[in-house]
Amino acid sequence: MKPSFGSFVLRGSTVIIGCLGLAWGIFVLPQSELADEFRDIEDRLLRFETFRPASFARTLASQNSQELSACDTHSQRALLLTEMSLAETALRSGTVKEFDQHAKSLESRATRVLSCQPRQSFVWLLVFQLEVLKGVLSEHSFDLLAMSYETSPNEAWISIRRNLVAMPLVLVAPEPTREKILNEFQLLIRYRFLNVAARAYLGAPEAARSLLQTRIEQLDDSQQKAFSDALQKFRA
Repeated sequence: MKPSFGSFVLRGSTVIIGCLGLAWGIFVLPQSELADEFRDIEDRLLRFETFRPASFARTLASQNSQELSACDTHSQRALLLTEMSLAETALRSGTVKEFDQHAKSLESRATRVLSCQPRQSFVWLLVFQLEVLKGVLSEHSFDLLAMSYETSPNEAWISIRRNLVAMPLVLVAPEPTREKILNEFQLLIRYRFLNVAARAYLGAPEAARSLLQTRIEQLDDSQQKAFSDALQKFRA
């Protein structure tokens, strides 16, 4: 019995779908692996792990990093954190030209990311941190920090870095933002991010310690003791 026209169509469709599926897999698999790689970098940097500057430079210069979509959230955050680390290294070593290059690159990348996803709280924070590194503390600078609080006031992984960046500037921050910094510090203790809170406390200006102490005294006895113990370990 000869195959019907319908069976030929069915077989042909199956072959076409199979080929399309294979092509899709060939295209998507490398992209997926690349996304996983950048997610791993992001996770490690958010845990404050350190990398060799040369490794960071290779990552930024790679063709893969140049082709990433501005809307690829995790990969773009990984690249922003990578370049921020290189900018900080350049600033510490006094290589001004290199720092300026990284600063311009950071500003450009952050603008692209925020144009795609304007509620990226962590990116607003990184742009504020860059202003701090550049020695720029204006009303606009603190507007950037305020945007970070507005778009994500209570995410712990953002609060951890944000409080460390903002605390040294708590006394010069506008009053509404100052309150947010102090409240965030208190919440870090309450939710047992004690090492981060201790580092933030030690990074605060001496004149701000009384403000921080007031927030500490509003906590229950067990929370106060846990923070005191963490603080002593850093001071030891």
